[in-house]
Amino acid sequence: MNMKIEVVRCEVGADGIALLTIDYPGKSMNVIDQAFMDSLQGCIDRVRDDPAIKGAVVTSGKEAFVAGADLMAMEQNLDRTADDPLPVLFEKYGSLSRVFRNLETCGKPVVAAINGTAMGGGFELALACHRRVLADTPAAVVGLPEVKLGLLPGAGGTQRLPRLIGIQAAMPYLMEGRHASPEQALKAGLVHELAPPAELIARARRWLLETPTAVQPWDEKGFRFPGGNALDPRVAPAFVVGNTMLQASTQQNLPAPQAIQSCLYEGSLLPLEKALRVETKYLMTVACGPVSRGMIRTLFVSKGKAEKGLHRPAGLPPLQSRKLGMIGAGMMGGGIALVAAQRGVEVVLIDRDQAAAERGKAYAEKALGKQVERGRMAADERDAILARIRPTADYELLRDADMVVEAVFEDRAVKAEVTRRLDAVLPEDCVLATNTSALPITLLAQATTRPGRFIGLHFFSPADKMPLVEVIRGKATSDATLARALDFVGQLKKTPIVVNDARGFFTSRFIGAFVDDSIGMVAEGINPALIENCARQAGMPVGPLAITDELSIELAVHAGESQAQTFPDSYRPGRSVPVLRRLFELGRMGRKIGKGFYDYGESGKTLWPGLADLYPPATVQPDPHDLKQRVLYVQAVEAARAMEEGVLLSPADGDLGSILGVGYPAYTGGPFCFIDGVGVPAFVAEADRLGDLFGEHLRPPQLLRDMAAHGETFYGATARRVM
Repeated sequence: MNMKIEVVRCEVGADGIALLTIDYPGKSMNVIDQAFMDSLQGCIDRVRDDPAIKGAVVTSGKEAFVAGADLMAMEQNLDRTADDPLPVLFEKYGSLSRVFRNLETCGKPVVAAINGTAMGGGFELALACHRRVLADTPAAVVGLPEVKLGLLPGAGGTQRLPRLIGIQAAMPYLMEGRHASPEQALKAGLVHELAPPAELIARARRWLLETPTAVQPWDEKGFRFPGGNALDPRVAPAFVVGNTMLQASTQQNLPAPQAIQSCLYEGSLLPLEKALRVETKYLMTVACGPVSRGMIRTLFVSKGKAEKGLHRPAGLPPLQSRKLGMIGAGMMGGGIALVAAQRGVEVVLIDRDQAAAERGKAYAEKALGKQVERGRMAADERDAILARIRPTADYELLRDADMVVEAVFEDRAVKAEVTRRLDAVLPEDCVLATNTSALPITLLAQATTRPGRFIGLHFFSPADKMPLVEVIRGKATSDATLARALDFVGQLKKTPIVVNDARGFFTSRFIGAFVDDSIGMVAEGINPALIENCARQAGMPVGPLAITDELSIELAVHAGESQAQTFPDSYRPGRSVPVLRRLFELGRMGRKIGKGFYDYGESGKTLWPGLADLYPPATVQPDPHDLKQRVLYVQAVEAARAMEEGVLLSPADGDLGSILGVGYPAYTGGPFCFIDGVGVPAFVAEADRLGDLFGEHLRPPQLLRDMAAHGETFYGATARRVM
């Protein structure tokens, strides 16, 4: 027997005003799912049918108003509804839109008393109300962020918002996912009034008892779009220019912005009822595609699970760090120290001398100073954060530290010396984490007398801005150490992935496969401009040659030499090594000296013409489609190898790490979502085709061949069991 969940309570006052309070039982935030829709529809029916009810106020019993759709449930339902016929899917995807339409046409005036955050479907609910009163508090943010997850506002958002404020004014909220503070929302016309939180319901009731209207502007006879519809000469150019800008910014990889633009154009030429059906059609199209599925799965579901301790060993009490020892006060150390201090942790920032340590603190001073200048932080808050960072050269100050992160030069001998100094002063239960992008943790742990308390924490630069931390478990790392490290990452409000120990871990070998292969293309005679452009068109944020210049050709050469010395038996030079060595010998060290693959000047950067003399372009260049595929596939194949070798604990770690850490295109959902989206058999076939064209390094590993043969995927009902 299915018990109905009362998500929305309906209480009718003596004044005839119904108070509809959204308060989802057992959840910290109100989310939209079938139970929400059923409960709200029941309340709408009561308001409509009860002659004693004059109008209704919709508000929330929680801190926030409504967070939007239950994406966890939505992601799970994608597998269940995959085989539904189109009419059934259309009805499902239009169900929330119909409920909101029933609300605004129930014949009684309804006010949204928005007491806190109203995002996505939550704000669409407010738009369906006849009046919107927003709490005048910084926490009350409104917006339609669906586009950031490959979706569109499909419960009337693409139709009501432009009818409310005009097509051009609505575009940033719909196509960029922009949100608004209370003051911004009032100025933009998103809400009718602001009210102190304590007066919110009273203000809503007052309007209902004084001069209410139960008809939306767009349902009035003779309604016209503010500023004109899509064919109006004042608006039409926005679609022409907007489409050009859209193609330039998305490279046609993101279907949602294009679908939103179509909703705006087509919907503005139709009555609302038909326009809402157009919106549902486009919502169904993007929601059933691989882009939204991958983005929701990785950027919401997997990210949420990782931040809630997906790989944290069970049965160990959570611990908060009070005092951090940060060894190395360079840009990385300074960034980590800043983040820790912002989270209330006392930081001892150590470098070789006091002056170097002071420079590390100066990084935090500069970053926080900008926040104060922009009005985003009070001066006393800045001062309190900075007071938690103590720059010094004295290791003795670490005798009561509970967490230490070492971020010194990427050299085994240097790190070993620091580790020995730390062993002499750290308390027994202190965790020692090394920040490294490639050196195996088990190898570095040989320098400590407590390998069980040793772990890798790979932060990404700049550490105060990048959201990911790659947590690397060495062979001797204990469960307690892993748990403490994950607690520390959570304390910093970062997203962790957990990987097993191996040279390059996951993220470095993943991005390394892309950069190595791309530089190898130069030696093949592929035009450097074609390489860079195809990489960007595939969705990479920066071309591989520009990335290499940024990171420094000199460092890349030295890193290769160091790897060869440290791992003489297993090191295999990549395809990029001869090219990098040649540029290095010519003194082209990268952007820091103004010359590498590019020449850098006051007017910007241009590809160095001398590359054509070193590596003359081939007469016949590869098809750009094949190069774009090569960019995506060489990385996805490397991810599959990491899974096959047991470096990755789950596909979710690989997908999160690739997008949040090293810029794999978000529209793919990460390499494993990408493989699933293509279909494993089709991916294997395409990887073999690319291998025939460009080399054996693009061949799929046996893991993928086995999965294709057995009908397995990385996610969903047919997911392969990770050993």
